[in-house]
Amino acid sequence: MAMAGVNYQPGTILRETIYSIRNILGDSLDDLTVERVVIGVFYTGVKLSNGQGGLCFTPIKAIPGIVCCPSSSRAMPASGELRGRKATAFLEGMFADQALRRALGIAVLNALSATCWQVRPPMNYTLQTGANALDQVVIPGEGQVVVVGALIPFIKVLKRQNCRFSVLELDPATLKKDELPFYRPPEDAQAVIPRADLLVITGTTLINDTLEGLLSFVKPGTQVVVVGSTASILPDAFFRRGVNLLGGTLVTRPDELLDVLAEAGSGYHFYGRAAEMMVLHPVNSASGI
Repeated sequence: MAMAGVNYQPGTILRETIYSIRNILGDSLDDLTVERVVIGVFYTGVKLSNGQGGLCFTPIKAIPGIVCCPSSSRAMPASGELRGRKATAFLEGMFADQALRRALGIAVLNALSATCWQVRPPMNYTLQTGANALDQVVIPGEGQVVVVGALIPFIKVLKRQNCRFSVLELDPATLKKDELPFYRPPEDAQAVIPRADLLVITGTTLINDTLEGLLSFVKPGTQVVVVGSTASILPDAFFRRGVNLLGGTLVTRPDELLDVLAEAGSGYHFYGRAAEMMVLHPVNSASGI
């Protein structure tokens, strides 16, 4: 269950990460601007004035009423005016009601985290590039696995190994017919998660403000993994809340990446070309979990 002395209120992971970035970058943070923004069908990406890039899942389904120009304009009211703004101006957008502003703010946060890794290499955790966090997960043979989000490749592995698992997902339509028996609605989280021996959570829970609440339900000893491009940020706030492994994306060629996103590209199009998967884990943790 919740760790003593740790805040599980929504948004605290993001706010603690902003604080850490400010401590690492100091006054230089205020000099950074956003040079380029692309809000693609699958991912939102940014490039900062220092050449660093960041990614976030584009929460298309969270945008209500995108049927005409007046309603769509409310989703991103500053379109056409974003280039050249200070990076810090985007961070408060992570706590706004508009889903696209939240995604854009997280993409900037990811780019700032990459900046921090250049300025101050990891000390109390390791950063491994070219690795998929889900490949390092040790699935408990007789234990219960809970997956938050339709992480289809991992769900396929669980089915193939005849594991005991449940999938907490907002939209059951994202699951195939033979996966629906494992489906549980989000409101079942407090009943399902405490039974998990392995909990795998999609990073998009940062966008809808549910991650901290989910982590507060975890029983002691559960192995916790958070994965996805959205969660490509400094990991300390995750580790404080019991996360054992963090899997994200490190942007290597920001302009090429943004060109791909502008053409409705997904991870299949940019991994190995403009970005690399990465794995973060505490130095006192084994490479696998």
